[in-house]
Amino acid sequence: MRLLVFGSTGQVARELRRRAPEATYLGREAADLTDPAACAAAVAAADCNAVINAAAWTAVDRAEAEEDLATVVNGAAPAAMAQAAADRGVPFVHVSTDYVFDGSGVRPWHSDDPTAPLNAYGRSKLAGEHGVHAAGGRFAILRTSWVFSAHGANFVKTMLRLSETRDVLSVVSDQIGGPTPAADIAGALLDIARLLARGDGAPGTYHFAGEPDVSWADFAREIFRQANRTVSVIDIPTEAYPTPARRPHNSRLSCGTTEIVFGIPRPDWRAGLADVLKDLGAAT
Repeated sequence: MRLLVFGSTGQVARELRRRAPEATYLGREAADLTDPAACAAAVAAADCNAVINAAAWTAVDRAEAEEDLATVVNGAAPAAMAQAAADRGVPFVHVSTDYVFDGSGVRPWHSDDPTAPLNAYGRSKLAGEHGVHAAGGRFAILRTSWVFSAHGANFVKTMLRLSETRDVLSVVSDQIGGPTPAADIAGALLDIARLLARGDGAPGTYHFAGEPDVSWADFAREIFRQANRTVSVIDIPTEAYPTPARRPHNSRLSCGTTEIVFGIPRPDWRAGLADVLKDLGAAT
């Protein structure tokens, strides 16, 4: 498969590089996501038979103050990529987020449930989903949640950093979701792209998140357990940790359709966490 990937240094893009080093990767210097037309031109010019968009605006809180720019990067740019891919007849696989939902209730969200983002980031990602759908062609939108890896900024690395100087941490316990290793997301994206490129699978929106579902507080406890850090975690409600962007309480994702259509099961995030801690040199 001749693969074109938007993204180069993000968590998922770096894991894609590990698994598919032969692919062409377009970082910011080669593909400016604030210029959707340039992104479309890159797809049109590439020698590829599948495209993955692993690039995005991921600064959730900053998006509250810069929603227009976030919507260009997360909305207009992937829409332009998807249209260019559809015009060429090549599959387009795009990463989205649980933040397109309002986080109500307790049951896992299905891919066809109504969307109602609580924040600017979620709205920008939903705009991208709408653009990819409108382009048609052989596309797959893969919604995921709580991404972590040994790279970039994420919850695992934050907890490890804080544990260097603190033995008690207060962590939100009323937001529930599936932590997802970037390595497993990369593997899923590659599998979906290959299947779509050979005419298998079906276009649409899919979910992919780690299991079991947990709170941020319980996620933190497992991080400290595996890293052998003696840190007490105090459960607190969302209201006790205010942020510029509202977060959904329920980020559970129903991933059964992804397994049925593409044969990709939910990964156990605890195993992925062990691998990440080894990469970081923080494993016991």
